[in-house]
Amino acid sequence: MSTPAPLPGLAESSRMIAEGSTTPTALVEQALGRIAALEPRLNAFITLTADRALAAAKAAGAEIAAGRRRGPLHGVPYALKDIYDVAGVPTTAHSRVLLGNTPTQDAETTARLEAAGMVLMGKLSTHEFARGGPTDRLYWPSAKNPWKLDHFAGGSSSGSGVAVASGMVAMAMGTDTGGSIRAPAVYCGITGLKPTYGRVSRRGIVPLSFGLDHAGPLTRSAEDCAMSMQVLAGHDPGDPGSAPVPPGDYLAGLKDGIRGMTIGYAKAFNAGFAISAEAHAAQEEAVEVLRGLGARVVEVTLPSMRHMEAATWTILQAESFAIHQEHLRKTPELYGRVTRERIALGAFVTGPHYVQAQRLRSLLTEQMSAVFQHCDAFLCAPVGGTAPALTDVDEGPWRKQQPLTAPFNLTGHPALCVPGGFGANGLPLSLQFVGPAFAEAVLLRIAHALETVTDHHTRRPPEAWA
Repeated sequence: MSTPAPLPGLAESSRMIAEGSTTPTALVEQALGRIAALEPRLNAFITLTADRALAAAKAAGAEIAAGRRRGPLHGVPYALKDIYDVAGVPTTAHSRVLLGNTPTQDAETTARLEAAGMVLMGKLSTHEFARGGPTDRLYWPSAKNPWKLDHFAGGSSSGSGVAVASGMVAMAMGTDTGGSIRAPAVYCGITGLKPTYGRVSRRGIVPLSFGLDHAGPLTRSAEDCAMSMQVLAGHDPGDPGSAPVPPGDYLAGLKDGIRGMTIGYAKAFNAGFAISAEAHAAQEEAVEVLRGLGARVVEVTLPSMRHMEAATWTILQAESFAIHQEHLRKTPELYGRVTRERIALGAFVTGPHYVQAQRLRSLLTEQMSAVFQHCDAFLCAPVGGTAPALTDVDEGPWRKQQPLTAPFNLTGHPALCVPGGFGANGLPLSLQFVGPAFAEAVLLRIAHALETVTDHHTRRPPEAWA
């Protein structure tokens, strides 16, 4: 039996439902067929909610046929990183520690997507507790990069990146503490948004770091991402980190172009991390495309990366250990090696270390915000190049090269990764745009403008392995 075609992106699926060329049930059946065909190789799912999805699709179809369409997301299949709670569905965080954990309430984000009428296909694989590595020996296998199975699929939202890139779902939710939405987007060739800290609720999501965790979508395009944010963004009094600010409109100016915008180019930031020649060329090409679209491009200087790394990893180590210390002391054997070793480092962070890191964080956030006095947003590299082979992934307790994405978790600014071309090995390259606090709409507008003159976001994995 042949493999069903990839599921259309979120916006395209929505348009097809609206025009009557497909139905929610047809989309879910297509998604289930594709999952059945590809999942034995890709390992994107931990829990598949097939019966629930079919029932929800049938109900959505009936509502839409009766003229009660809830909105553009109604009837479109999605999936959740398995650290998001869904009432009655296990949340495992890809760990033996949480075997048997079945929540009784939805995460706030889950509730918003369900209220919008989206259809849940299941829960997706991750790195254990969003902190481990891709080769750890866990209860469930790790997700595989659909472009090349023996290459890294990205950070802990790996299952989300793989499910969207391979066309199993139209959108998936991930989380990002140091780059775990953006790295899977980069390595899987899709779009991933880390919103501003506090923009999207984290209530009902298994935490890793209270001060650095962000929740956000992975999608095929900027429009898909904007449609997701229309539902996801908003204040949640149940999340202490949620920002009491209006949610914004992400579709209103999406297609207005970027003529007259000033976009920064953090060239020195890129040079400081020896990004590959291919990645550098992709950045330079993007600069010229942006200029061709009418934007003014200026070089900008970011705060000290050495200081940002010191503050970020001090906070992450302290907070992740505080969350896990009881389980680590009682049942350390239930954790994979990489997760256990990385989180255990937090035992050595002292109170003065943590306080000084938070003070430094405030200073660096002010310095990063000052960059936007000179530009509407800026471009920088998200990673060093294309996805590394799994044998080359650094799974030591303290990585030799920390992610280039992490500074914006520290400062809380929104960061968007979008496809930026391909390397000689056929693997995706990516661009990272960073904006002022709560300026996600600006980043999506820039990304959409790029999509009008490039086709990187339309490319899909070759499936030679399927």
